[in-house]
Amino acid sequence: MGVQADTIRFWTTEEQPERLAKQQEMAAAFEAQSGTAVEVIPVTESDLGTRATAAFAAGDLPDVIYHTLQYALPWAEAGILDTDAATEVIEDLGAGTFASGALAMAAYDGGTASVPVDGWTQMIVYRKDLFDAAGLEAPSSYANVLAAVEALHNPPEVYGFVAATKVDENFMSQVLEHVFLANGVSPVDDDGLADLDVAATTEVLDFYKAIAEASPPGELFWQQSRELYFAGRAAMIIWSPFILDELAGLRDSAPPTINDDPTSGELASKTGIVTRFSGPSNPDGAAWGDIRYFGITSDADTDAAMEFVKFSMDEGYTQTLSIAPEGKFPVRRGTADAPTRFTDAWAQLPVGVDRKAPLGELYEASMIEEIVGGLDRAQRWGVAEGQLSLASKIINSQVINRLVREYIDGTRNAAETVAAMNDELAKIQ
Repeated sequence: MGVQADTIRFWTTEEQPERLAKQQEMAAAFEAQSGTAVEVIPVTESDLGTRATAAFAAGDLPDVIYHTLQYALPWAEAGILDTDAATEVIEDLGAGTFASGALAMAAYDGGTASVPVDGWTQMIVYRKDLFDAAGLEAPSSYANVLAAVEALHNPPEVYGFVAATKVDENFMSQVLEHVFLANGVSPVDDDGLADLDVAATTEVLDFYKAIAEASPPGELFWQQSRELYFAGRAAMIIWSPFILDELAGLRDSAPPTINDDPTSGELASKTGIVTRFSGPSNPDGAAWGDIRYFGITSDADTDAAMEFVKFSMDEGYTQTLSIAPEGKFPVRRGTADAPTRFTDAWAQLPVGVDRKAPLGELYEASMIEEIVGGLDRAQRWGVAEGQLSLASKIINSQVINRLVREYIDGTRNAAETVAAMNDELAKIQ
């Protein structure tokens, strides 16, 4: 290795004080090992795109940027990222030690745009005790979900599902994208906008209508789904993993109310999760994933930046994940010699707000494996096709939310709804 810079700059969107402190500890450990100091610079996530573009124009990019999935391909195409350096880091660490879905989502020009760091997958959270008692299979497919609704829906004591129906909430967009992906339906293809397939989209609509009809009335979003599940009044909900510590009674502001003890782990012990599920037209199924990356920039001191990223993904990786373990699943499971090293260490990291406990003590090993395993099948509209920005515009328009809700409400039939979706989507540029 050549002579390295004395200091490299690292932009991070994890700017809360306790999270910054953990990153500064890791930077200090890297400096002690390598002699290279790391200046940890907090950047507000909503400002990241404009700041990176401005810094690139001025030739003043930091060496490493921690960023969301949405920037990986656009920044690679714009020349902001050194994709060869990222690809080399992944090869040095062992591509086989990373979750395949996290690599696939940032695939670029035969390599990878940025190095996957951590991620999370949306989950179907369900009452495993009720499923077991009724002899039901886990809700890993449309058919299994509908069978469970049929068996367990008994309002107002227990609702079969609490589906998102409030059209102006991002939560509904996220849940719907997961349900569409499960059946292999996407509004984009390699060329841009794609006409939605009538047969497969009808399956999505009918499934969503069924779970909405097994939900309470009203405008539902994340709040009601969590409250009803926590009260023991819902058999299934779709939620992010940020529910896992609350579910176990570790957060006073969102206590389980299934019994009289707000600190009880009873509900957690009765809960199962599914991260990927399938529809009839897509037996392989899909998970909805959100992945974060380390981008090595085109202005970087390349060798020093690569060493810092490798350190953060190896000796320092448990520290990286400890910033917020309930939302930072390990995209790197372990090393070639110890294939589950990081998964095992992550399961022992404390989660919670008012009380702390490791996920591995709260949930059984098979559930931890399901949580981490979702990252292998993690997908999002437009990622594989290089159309993420178009897909984001479609999601932000809330057209699909509105038309699905109108279908549930009986405004038009399935064929008319698919036609209306295709008409409305054609207007999005």
